[in-house]
Amino acid sequence: MERLTVLGSTGSIGVNTLDVVARHPGRFQVVALTAHRQIERLREQCRRFHPEMAVVADAEAAARLAEGLRADGLDTRVEHGPEALVAAAERADVDQVMAAIVGAAGLPPALAAVEAGKRVLLANKEALVLSGALFMEAARRSGALILPVDSEHSAIFQCLPVDERARPRTEHVRRIVLTASGGPFRDTPVETLATITPAQACAHPNWDMGRKISVDSATMMNKGLEVIEAHWLFGLPPERLEVVVHRQSIVHSLVDYRDGSMLAQLGNPDMRTPIAYALAWPERMESGAEPLDLVTCARLDFQAADAERFPCLALAYRALEAGGTATAVLNAANEEAVAAFLDERIGFLEIPRLIEDALDAVPVSEADCLEAVLTADAAARAHVRRRIEEEGAHA
Repeated sequence: MERLTVLGSTGSIGVNTLDVVARHPGRFQVVALTAHRQIERLREQCRRFHPEMAVVADAEAAARLAEGLRADGLDTRVEHGPEALVAAAERADVDQVMAAIVGAAGLPPALAAVEAGKRVLLANKEALVLSGALFMEAARRSGALILPVDSEHSAIFQCLPVDERARPRTEHVRRIVLTASGGPFRDTPVETLATITPAQACAHPNWDMGRKISVDSATMMNKGLEVIEAHWLFGLPPERLEVVVHRQSIVHSLVDYRDGSMLAQLGNPDMRTPIAYALAWPERMESGAEPLDLVTCARLDFQAADAERFPCLALAYRALEAGGTATAVLNAANEEAVAAFLDERIGFLEIPRLIEDALDAVPVSEADCLEAVLTADAAARAHVRRRIEEEGAHA
């Protein structure tokens, strides 16, 4: 029986992970679940899966959860805070860790799981965006297996030969092509984007995702972050990583080989497919996703990504080419700008403008230790917050 920790169990990836796990009784034992403040959902998950440990953001949330679990007759130990997250990730009795905490907050526990030599199912793309070199070197030292869960990176992984440690071989690869749905505004007139609301940005046409990642899809920053992630996972330079818009979200990504062959992974847009693949690798198991009906889907369309419509994509390439802590600056600035947009403090088009401003203003250094990465992250956040306050004061 595989013993599993789910970091971010109440988010969309965490919920889908537990859905897959529940389809295979006797194969997995859930040891630890973590959440931010969705206490009632976490309590229900504890009732269903009986973890030994549950972690939440703060003492107040922990007290509420502990009271509820006592009322349910459960002896799950409740802890809180960043150190408890790390402890859940690096437990000696855990085999697999689903790293599904959104944003920079997911980096320390994901890195702890890698340093502990776990089998890490990586859904937190920011771990590689912030500290790709550190993350991959830690995996090399510890022998950790890193299995991508993002649908695009799972697709690429499935189209590449890999060794017994899940390390991909790319010596015969000409390029990798990541597909993007284009989000809800792929056909919206560019001149109307300034009036986009958070509700409109979160209404993704193909995928059911959280609010932050839905906005990232609308700006296509999510694809930019995935390009950075692909660079670290598969070792190709930026010029051999391409993005195309594929509105059906059926082809999840492609690998172009030097002999002219192009391999693609297809499937319905259901995150349970890459989750099940990562959980079972190198085997496969039932995920609950509906099988793809090629006749029903009928056609597959591809087009170039519009640079005017999606400036965030170019900003991600710029940060990757700059190297060092530039990608940490990019990610932090994006998180702050998206949060401000969702709070209706800035407009939709201010997101890329604030990110570009941070890339221009925040000094870049070598990303040779976690402290350097977190320092750049903090500097970028402070810069964006200050800009928003200054511009709000002058509005």
